[in-house]
Amino acid sequence: MNIIIEKAREEHAEAIANICSTGWKQTVAGKLSEEYQKKNIAFWYNHERVKKDITQGTYTHVALDNSKVVGVIGGGMTKPDTGEVFVLYVDESYRYKGIGKQLLTALTKQQIEKGVSEQWVSVQEDNYRAIPFYEARGFVYREKRTTTTETGENQVSIRYLRKAK
Repeated sequence: MNIIIEKAREEHAEAIANICSTGWKQTVAGKLSEEYQKKNIAFWYNHERVKKDITQGTYTHVALDNSKVVGVIGGGMTKPDTGEVFVLYVDESYRYKGIGKQLLTALTKQQIEKGVSEQWVSVQEDNYRAIPFYEARGFVYREKRTTTTETGENQVSIRYLRKAK
């Protein structure tokens, strides 16, 4: 396996949408209704939206294995010195091989070049893939947030912070 990290491009949109929608559904399975899952995926992970988000720089990097997209990360600046990881998913057959770490490193480097001194991420409560991953990379728990979805369900996110380095 020879993983290459590169900037996300429009031709990656379909693969990004598939990886993100699959990963997100796995994260919220049993926590949020099928109805909400379908609405959320239709809104965030339709191909046109993903292409637009690539163009705007929201999806920043992909991981490629022989030209196949196997992971994606996206993020941005929320304040002049603050970055956020918006999304990080790796195809389930490629997990636990260091790809997420490579993607996070690429995004962090990009954000530091833009002046970031701290980086935030939100993860679904009880996400036992993401929580240990981020904690192992220096992210520290800061707060829990509960929002109500358009279908009336509570979605609980855990917010983490680290100094960018």
